Amino acid sequence: MRLADILLPRLLLTFSLGFVALSPQLANAHSGLPPEPAYLGEIRRGTDGNLTVTPSDNSSTAEAPGQRVLRVGLRQTYATIAAAARAARDGDTVEIDSGDYVGDVAIWNQDNLIIRGVGGPVRLFANGRHVERKGIWIVRGGRITVENLSFHDSKVEHRNGAGIRFEKGHLIIRNCGFFDNENGILTHNDETSELDIENSEFARNGYGDGQTHNIYVGSIKRFRMTGSYSHHANVGQLVKSRARESHIVYNRLTDETGRASYEIDLPSGGIAYVIGNIIQQGPNATNGHLISFGVEGYKWNENTLYLINNTLIDNRPSGGWFLLLKSGPASVHAVNNLLHGPDTLNPADRPNAKTKPDGQLPGIYENNQRVRLDEFVHPENYDYALKPASRLRNTAIAVGKPALTVKQQYRHPMGLMDISKPVRHPGAIQIDTNAQNQNSAL
Repeated sequence: MRLADILLPRLLLTFSLGFVALSPQLANAHSGLPPEPAYLGEIRRGTDGNLTVTPSDNSSTAEAPGQRVLRVGLRQTYATIAAAARAARDGDTVEIDSGDYVGDVAIWNQDNLIIRGVGGPVRLFANGRHVERKGIWIVRGGRITVENLSFHDSKVEHRNGAGIRFEKGHLIIRNCGFFDNENGILTHNDETSELDIENSEFARNGYGDGQTHNIYVGSIKRFRMTGSYSHHANVGQLVKSRARESHIVYNRLTDETGRASYEIDLPSGGIAYVIGNIIQQGPNATNGHLISFGVEGYKWNENTLYLINNTLIDNRPSGGWFLLLKSGPASVHAVNNLLHGPDTLNPADRPNAKTKPDGQLPGIYENNQRVRLDEFVHPENYDYALKPASRLRNTAIAVGKPALTVKQQYRHPMGLMDISKPVRHPGAIQIDTNAQNQNSAL
């Protein structure tokens, strides 16, 4: 056999293999092999010793949503939160390693995004920085969930800096804290937006001018707050909401020794469900009312305040009132509340209306019981569970609507516990637990 007959097939094979390496899709199409998979990232060992996949920043845009995890931290792909915010796409998850992030401000525009702290406390300190002169973060996307983070010291030149400025979308805040900002959370007035706050803490927010608050919700579609602790606002409100619907259920709203104004302010009316809350006005309160409703005029078509199974404590030495109401197209449905203080909820119990500095509204006022401090377990620790021997135990009445029936209870310092049995007592606390005696470590 000639030498050429031996070498020529080998040269052709070598050329063919080289062509496969340069153009795998074309080669595989001719060979019948499946296409080569896209590059998805690198395998790395995390700080916990576990192997994880770090997605490629240049991964294909055809990648299925919800598959990428962007990690932020000292030894992670992104050294700053701001860098991760710029890189994040719809459907991503951003995980932030424990630690302090100083001056690391960001804007979030994505949809179906989860941002969470991992591995321990994650604290964001403004340190004089802000985005668009608004706050530490701006959220103006679709559905965005924020978990396990705390926001501190947001201040801007016009005295309205927020831990989070929420402008548009559906924002879910879970297991977060907001401390020493000019506003904890401040929203815009987009009437399609929704805000949920779950198991979170707010303290010492407010510039001190009475115009800034722990929580300030604008004219949005729906606001929901559960299992949360708001306290010690700096002159402003513990919770202020202008939303069409406000669901403020199973929280502790206690100013304690602070100088807050209203504990709950609902100045535009709307449908407000205030159910199963511990609401306390401290002796140094700058405003004599615990709850206001419609005082700036009724903006919405429907305006009803449902005040069900709350414990209302007025510790102001004098001039304290449970409700500040404005007459108009609105009503009140108040049932099974416990009341400590000189005021009452029932308009029929006020024969001399001229002595009352607010309006009155028609509605249902039933079984709102006065209570002495010595009937509570530990009122000095803001534990307002009724003692076993209290005359008020087992005196709750049916509220008439399943949607108004208490099903859970606030658990201090943040969170909820289920109530397995039907409601028996007026007030917010159906089950006495040792957790009620604990105070939050700020």
